[in-house]
Amino acid sequence: MAPQSLKKNYRCSRSLKQFYSGGPFVVSSDGSFIVCACGDAINIVDASDSSVKSTIEGESDTLTALALSPDDKLLFSGGHSRQIRVWDLETLKCIRTWKGHEGPVMGMACHASGGLLATAGADRKVLVWDVDGGFCTHYFKGHKGVVSSVLFHPDANKNILISGSDDATVRVWDLMAKNTEKKCLAILDKHFSAVSSIALSEDGLTLLTAGRDKVVNVWDLHDYSCKTTVATYEVLEAVTIVSSGSPFASFIASLDQKSKKKKTSSQETHFITLGERGVVRIWKSEGSVCLYEQKSSDITVSSDDEESKRGFTAAAMLPSDRGLLCVTADQQFFIYSVVENVEEPELVLRKRLVGYNEEISDMKFLGDEEQFLAVATNLEEVRVYDVATMSCSYVLAGHKEVVLSLDTCVSSSGNVLVVTGSKDKTVRLWNATSQSCIGVGTGHNGDILAVAFAKKSFSFFVSGSGDRTLKVWSLDGISEDSEEPINLKTRSVVAAHDKDINSVAVARNDSLVCTGSEDRTASIWRLPDLVHVVTLKGHKRRIFSVEFSPVDQCVMTASGDKTVKIWAISDGSCLKTFEGHTSSVLRASFITDGTQFVSCGADGLLKLWNVNTSECTATYDQHEDKVWALAVGKKTEMVATGGGDAVINIWHDSTASDKEDEFRKEEETILRGQELENAVLDAEYTKAIRLAFELRRPHKVYELFAGLCKKRESDDQIVKALQGLEKEEFRLLFEYLREWNTKPNRCHIAQFVLYQTFNILPPTEIVQVKGIGELLEGLIPYSQRHFNRMDRFVRSSFLLDYTLGEMSVIDPKTDTEYPKDKKIEEETREMEQEPEADQKTPSRKRKSQKSKDRSSKKRLVAEAQGNVIAV
Repeated sequence: MAPQSLKKNYRCSRSLKQFYSGGPFVVSSDGSFIVCACGDAINIVDASDSSVKSTIEGESDTLTALALSPDDKLLFSGGHSRQIRVWDLETLKCIRTWKGHEGPVMGMACHASGGLLATAGADRKVLVWDVDGGFCTHYFKGHKGVVSSVLFHPDANKNILISGSDDATVRVWDLMAKNTEKKCLAILDKHFSAVSSIALSEDGLTLLTAGRDKVVNVWDLHDYSCKTTVATYEVLEAVTIVSSGSPFASFIASLDQKSKKKKTSSQETHFITLGERGVVRIWKSEGSVCLYEQKSSDITVSSDDEESKRGFTAAAMLPSDRGLLCVTADQQFFIYSVVENVEEPELVLRKRLVGYNEEISDMKFLGDEEQFLAVATNLEEVRVYDVATMSCSYVLAGHKEVVLSLDTCVSSSGNVLVVTGSKDKTVRLWNATSQSCIGVGTGHNGDILAVAFAKKSFSFFVSGSGDRTLKVWSLDGISEDSEEPINLKTRSVVAAHDKDINSVAVARNDSLVCTGSEDRTASIWRLPDLVHVVTLKGHKRRIFSVEFSPVDQCVMTASGDKTVKIWAISDGSCLKTFEGHTSSVLRASFITDGTQFVSCGADGLLKLWNVNTSECTATYDQHEDKVWALAVGKKTEMVATGGGDAVINIWHDSTASDKEDEFRKEEETILRGQELENAVLDAEYTKAIRLAFELRRPHKVYELFAGLCKKRESDDQIVKALQGLEKEEFRLLFEYLREWNTKPNRCHIAQFVLYQTFNILPPTEIVQVKGIGELLEGLIPYSQRHFNRMDRFVRSSFLLDYTLGEMSVIDPKTDTEYPKDKKIEEETREMEQEPEADQKTPSRKRKSQKSKDRSSKKRLVAEAQGNVIAV
């Protein structure tokens, strides 16, 4: 096998972050995305892979209500601040805001026309707003409790608004009534507890109301009479109508046939209820018959305590036959679909979107193809994610307390096995293919902090515990298809350390096992009898991770003393020490056949190291908290990291792609450089300057501007070249000018280009240049220095001019022709007629003429100085 090339870079290709913290949510009209609350922010989540498409940052307001316009272009939000905000989903900016209720806004609904918004408040009022104007059009009061839900009639011609309240009543309001006393059309008061959900049938003639009194009331909107009451014996949180033509309707038809009831009334209403039990049930209003009920809940229960049971909190029927969306109390979105390609249609959980993972303690890739990732969080279940979509495919639930560690392998029969260690002091063996628990091991007296499968035979696994013991568990005789878990047996046990065992690892040939402990040491044991081989001493703090090298006789340890060490198995000597992390190193794992390794720590960093050179090749900062979990794919060598920030990052080796991108950029640079040279030869200075800016060649830009300054019509050509620049290129130009301005041999070009730039750019555009303040601060001092130097030169030139004039070196021009007029001719004629006149007069005239020439020259020099200063 050819040696693998060293990896130089990893790239975070996919990330799973917290996108839902509970509370309000709303689904788009086509079901493609979900808008949900996450703390103070609002996340827009892709319904296909749970990726966050965009985020709207809130203003420290706890959100309590969300609504979308029918065209999905506007988003309405309300919270405890009493402010109602309208957001443009294209720009993600708040375009309108106004103060609504006297208390928190508890519910919202947008009219089918998109012009009206109804809000329900904790102040017992229902208000209707004009979306464009932001003013109140209707004011309804009458409820005696918090109004939790509002709903417009789906028919835009019927101006009816329905509201449900904690006072156990539902009120129907008339939007067209002018008389205050006639606004409330009906008060529906058949409930004995808070109304939690309301829904309307497709034809708009039947109203369903669900409450925490464990019943669903069916109302006729013709006369507002109660047609029937369905007892569900469950505290309900949501009720939805089953629309005709959907897969759920055909599913119900098959259920009716199965119940041998051929006659079906056209007035029958089928609906779905969800509540505290966490099961989906389908009902028929006529006869109050439950047509379907899930055999078991897909929501895991943390313990036997009734108060800890988790159920559904909300539900919505997705459009375009995408299924039923259910929201759980632990921030998960379940999407149920009807499977019709079987003899008996069945309701199955098609997708599970996890809104919040809590702290991640361990993770491993599953299977040979490594398409799934098993994640242990601060829960009593293991969540298995599809790496491609980052949606939770299924969970492995059975532990009674938090799962702390896990490991995976592929058995000889091809099944994917998972072993987990928990705070309930038990280990469990799972068949991930059948998603069932096939074995339970008891015997530890402390939290099981580490587990590891054998690497070669897969006939055993080891576990390390807080009780300081190391156990070897046998897998002989275990049926991988067992429906009931069997008790696992131990082969050998040893008291390995003086403190808790944090990590265990098995050698590739299954002959050795290594343990890392809180006592700052690591020990190597010979299998299967756990005979002590050597103790590795040298770390100054506890050891969090141990791993055998895949090719050499050495072990790698990661410690709380911020170092990673590699040890020789033969004598326990330290071969190498790697320093670079600024806090405890929590995980380390070999890659590239043992020539490199990756590490992560409490500083939130992921580092790539070269074993031979002991150098850190790359550092990545994608976490905001400690990185507790690190998983490396054996085949793909993908890297997955997870930590205290509840974020899972998937990393792919980008060395080859980066090399290709670099080669492509280099090739493109060469072509553009040749194009630049051709433009210079063709005297296309505007094009050449633009290409020089694109290629980031400041020296070439200087040469082009210097060449233009030597030409006669340099002003027009420089202005033309500058007008073709973009805003970003102007920023680069100011950076170049700042550098040129500091050099005496280039400052004159810099000043000339700067002068032309200020002439063509108005001040409003100059201030918009990024970092213009800092750039001007670098230009002003040197420009002032150049101005002072020129001023000294000009003053010196006056002294030189005076000296040369007094030395008669500068003579007046004798060939200057002056305009002749009659007065001058007469004076000349008189002078000729009086030759004997005094000779001093011509001398004085010559002197005055010289002084006039000298003053005119000084005036010209002063004008030239003024032009230089202006430039």
